[in-house]
Amino acid sequence: MNLAQHLEISAQSYPNRPAIGYGTGILLNYAELALRVARLASSLRERFGLADGDRVAIVAGNTPDYVTALYAIWHAGLVGVPVNAKLHGAELNYILEHSGARVVFASPDLATVIEAHAPPSLEQIVVFGGRSFEALLAADAASLAARQPNDLGWLFYTSGTTGRPKGAILTQRNLAAMAEAYVDEVDRTTPGDPLLHAAPMSHGSGLYMIPYVMRAGINVVPESGGFDADEIFALIDAWPRTSMFAAPTMVKRLVDHPGGCRADHIRTIVWGGAPMYVEDTLRALDRFGPRFAQIYGQGESPMTITVLSKSDIAERWRPHWRERLESAGRPFACIELAIVNERGLAFPHGEPGEILCRGETVMAGYWQNEEASAAALRDGFLHTGDVGVVDADGYLFLKDRSKDLIISGGSNIYPREVEEVLLRHPGVREVSVIGRSDREWGEVVVAYVVGEADRADLDTLCLNAIARFKRPRDYVFIDALPKNNYGKVLKTELRGWDAGSGQADTAAGRGQRVGVGHGSITGSNAVPDQAGVPVPRE
Repeated sequence: MNLAQHLEISAQSYPNRPAIGYGTGILLNYAELALRVARLASSLRERFGLADGDRVAIVAGNTPDYVTALYAIWHAGLVGVPVNAKLHGAELNYILEHSGARVVFASPDLATVIEAHAPPSLEQIVVFGGRSFEALLAADAASLAARQPNDLGWLFYTSGTTGRPKGAILTQRNLAAMAEAYVDEVDRTTPGDPLLHAAPMSHGSGLYMIPYVMRAGINVVPESGGFDADEIFALIDAWPRTSMFAAPTMVKRLVDHPGGCRADHIRTIVWGGAPMYVEDTLRALDRFGPRFAQIYGQGESPMTITVLSKSDIAERWRPHWRERLESAGRPFACIELAIVNERGLAFPHGEPGEILCRGETVMAGYWQNEEASAAALRDGFLHTGDVGVVDADGYLFLKDRSKDLIISGGSNIYPREVEEVLLRHPGVREVSVIGRSDREWGEVVVAYVVGEADRADLDTLCLNAIARFKRPRDYVFIDALPKNNYGKVLKTELRGWDAGSGQADTAAGRGQRVGVGHGSITGSNAVPDQAGVPVPRE
């Protein structure tokens, strides 16, 4: 089983059908894409001396070359390591070193950053569109490498609760099962259907590239390489039957934007990465019609745990329709879902507990991390760390995230990672990071700090160590963090303070100190960065 075989079959069956669109034009058909991929695969093996299972990273914004590079990696029997292009150089360094990537494909604007933070194991930086990249496409075409279903295909780095990302091992079987689940239960893709890559191809949008190549669809890349509402509307008009994956933030911006497009050109907009407010869902339906689906997944079970289908969202006559809009849908057919307590005992319907899932899409473990693998995978079940409840009809409602994950604009942020950076400041004695509810972004990052420090210094510290979208948008100074008898910080209590009757927010806005719970707080409100949409993930 080699995922690149999907491309070969599509090229044989539909050689002249468009494979890649760039802006409003057709860039490559399937015959041209398959040849380009086979030639690049040959260069990876012959010129760079890569062997079966070697890792090749991609650190790039959205570009047509992304499709070529990823399928060439698979064609050559190698492992793709798509990396969030918004990460800080130090974060890139860790992933490149930990994965053991010998070669990296990079956007021109990121090559210098990668070079400055390249680990010794990295041998080659190939810049998309550069002379070195074009030279690689002049090689003789290579034959498709043999791969087994359990061979690693995509090393998907997730944010880590310990401050270090973990590499989820996604096998050829995992990715093929995800692709089949998509076309069976989310969006029945047919040859010639376009997929618009408005969200990063290093994450959900790139994963959905697989079912589109499998079904001879068209991967359409905006010329901007990202999300711009006016451009998206123009591309929808240009590409009938368009589908796209989006973070809820993106959907909301399209709904709120004064421009427009032909709604009948939209086949499906799939949102994921975070739930969407019911009122926002209703507004999206009113503006664009019954064209939305929601998925819940994690990098460890990519894009595939539950789905709230287009019919679930659109068919208002269904019993409990409005209430179900608050849910994450029902399990995919390939997934077994369980809700359990701390001892692993199954809960009945209506009782909240940790969400577990088992099936063909669930990862094989974490790369070079046996301890984390053993903790996450038990008896074949993935322990998600999320808390949810299942109703009598099998709909999953997410209640909390036991891992304290913050989802801001579709991007996943783990508090521990931010806390460890802030603790480097000599004036910070203790810190606890939580998510604050935000209408546009879902959540924004807030740091509760024990100590004395200048806000600008804390911002600088974060910007020098982690990605910009992970930086706290507010710092609240407190005399003591609430803790239990064992010394564990009570983040639930912090969230209550932060949300309770607007007390914390009001005080922060005035720069006053107020007594709350175990301590007093002060701070200053901040506005989330508005430049671009943060990166979505499973």
